[in-house]
Amino acid sequence: MSIGASGRVVIEMDPTLKKALYSALRQNGLTLKDWFVQSAENYLTNTTQLALNFEERQARETEDETTK
Repeated sequence: MSIGASGRVVIEMDPTLKKALYSALRQNGLTLKDWFVQSAENYLTNTTQLALNFEERQARETEDETTK
């Protein structure tokens, strides 16, 4: 799909999934737009590169070697 300059997002989905999603959102007092924006912001906030914890990895490797 092309990415245009407008603020619109257009996707195709299974009609059954769409109906279930709208129903669940309505029960939680959300619109599709509200949910999508919250989900997109959450995704962008939480999908940064994770820091590598070399000490934790080294400890696990040492533990694995001692249990062999």
